[in-house]
Amino acid sequence: MKGVLETREVQSPALENNPLGDPARRRLTVYLPPGYGEGTQRYPVVYFLHAFGSGGASWTNASGFAPSVPDRLDALIQKGAIPPFIGVFPDAWTKLGGSQWVNSDAIGRYRDYLAKDIVGFVDKTWRTLPKAASRAVVGHSSGGYGALVMGRYHPELFSLVGAHAPDSYFEYSYLPDLPKAATALLKAGGVEAWVTEMRMRAQETKLRGDDFPVVNILAMAAAYSPKKGEPLNLELPFDQQNAKMRLDVWNRWLVHDPVRFVPKFLDSFRKLKTVFLDCGTRDEFNLRWGTRMVADDLKAAGVDVVHEEFEDGHSGVSYRFERSLAVLVPRLSQD
Repeated sequence: MKGVLETREVQSPALENNPLGDPARRRLTVYLPPGYGEGTQRYPVVYFLHAFGSGGASWTNASGFAPSVPDRLDALIQKGAIPPFIGVFPDAWTKLGGSQWVNSDAIGRYRDYLAKDIVGFVDKTWRTLPKAASRAVVGHSSGGYGALVMGRYHPELFSLVGAHAPDSYFEYSYLPDLPKAATALLKAGGVEAWVTEMRMRAQETKLRGDDFPVVNILAMAAAYSPKKGEPLNLELPFDQQNAKMRLDVWNRWLVHDPVRFVPKFLDSFRKLKTVFLDCGTRDEFNLRWGTRMVADDLKAAGVDVVHEEFEDGHSGVSYRFERSLAVLVPRLSQD
């Protein structure tokens, strides 16, 4: 017996009139475990936060060589590795490729979208156990970052957090892309010109490999250093003419670094039952080190942490959710 995927349209008050003009009505995919339709049982819920550059539909994609995440959930439940649960796959795609799952004056209120609109809709629509002890939030990359954001701000909603290769220690993960972005923006003639060109290219053919560092930096600036009145309502952490670092703006980014905010919000993380952290030893964005730093700080504060490393890179590691779910789901309250 397999689980069932259901799709709904959710109108989000939090995303209405967002600065990028992205839709406030979003598709929501939900995984209902085997047997859901035959009974009246209520289930714990796991929220899956997608990475930058993808959307809510990405979780259901299966390659020719690897199963989709819902397929992995079926296999885990069928072999008794985890108890049944409801899986929720919200969509936080933006015209810049992602939201970091934060509230931003340049992007919109995506933290509220998840914490208020999506959680509320799910509890009203399906047979959930509507309490923190029965909710977990997990994600990879920017989704892993978003899971830590939820742990920081919303321990009243989620009792367990799973962060796979979360964006962290920005000096290692983002700095290498800054000169690449500066080069492309200078050549294009500025932020708005580059974005216009990029969107036309994406419609006509596809994005190039060297587009990713640029759109990534623009999206992070929109999340971490929004400023109304600037192009796309964001400030870049470097001078666009000579690429010199603007430390005042860069310091605004660092406030959002989990390596910085986790130690300041330990009271929130202590309210969590467990935090699962992992990262590949060959992660191309150097996220191994920031993940280690976050794990060390949480452990030192007495938070229950499961921290693991594995021999792989950053992409194509959805199989690691089998491990985090095996740790987290049995710890969710089942009643």
